[in-house]
Amino acid sequence: MATILVTGGTGTLGQVLVDRLLGDGHDVRSLSRRPHTGAGRPRPRSHAVDLRDGTGLADAVAGADTIVHCASSPAGGDTEAAGRLVRAARAAGVGHLVYISIVGVDRVPFGYYRTKLAVERLIEDSGLGWTVLRTTQFHHLVLGVIKAGARSPVLPVPTGVRVQPVEVREVADRLAGLAAGAPAGRVTDLGGPEVLEAGDLVRTTLRAGGRRRLLVPLWLPGASGAALRRGENLTPQHADGRRTYAEFLAARTGGGAVRNGG
Repeated sequence: MATILVTGGTGTLGQVLVDRLLGDGHDVRSLSRRPHTGAGRPRPRSHAVDLRDGTGLADAVAGADTIVHCASSPAGGDTEAAGRLVRAARAAGVGHLVYISIVGVDRVPFGYYRTKLAVERLIEDSGLGWTVLRTTQFHHLVLGVIKAGARSPVLPVPTGVRVQPVEVREVADRLAGLAAGAPAGRVTDLGGPEVLEAGDLVRTTLRAGGRRRLLVPLWLPGASGAALRRGENLTPQHADGRRTYAEFLAARTGGGAVRNGG
């Protein structure tokens, strides 16, 4: 079994991945600004490292066979953080760096997507063995966005936009397999089993939570809106996920998909 370091080990994906890797018998290190709180036994070795300044990073990386880089922040700083991680990995002789990215980062000109693409290129040029997996949006993210909008009695819904949500545990399964294997470069994308209209996702979520909202069509302007309407965020040819968004909602406690804390 391998020694695997997971950055962002307490995040939505990182925590599930850490528990999966532990279950597979790996020696797992969880790197995060917060302590790991997953239910897995045994526990990972936790490293309180902030990639924004890199303090303690060299110790966390030392002796690792593989790093899975899940840490990310829409607030910025991801490119600099990845650069610190790459330098530490090279210095420690890490053989494999796995990165989780997003379908469409090279086609949808969101600022966050451009940063993810820049990190991909940094890793490709790092001199390390590397693997990059792009996935569509997690069920949890779709739910979170809709919940945030549902705080208002009027809920804007992007017109002409489709989404292909994927189950985070299925992404963790794929990453665990990649982390245990040899560097593979850019691997096949992973998308959810269904491509759904944004309006259908909103209505399904509201029904699951027993809520009613006035839905108002919203035209997304600019190049990013046009890219989304073209489906550049989708990978229908790789709809390999199994759990649907409706199944994800049904599994949540009491079906309260948009209730407080749901």
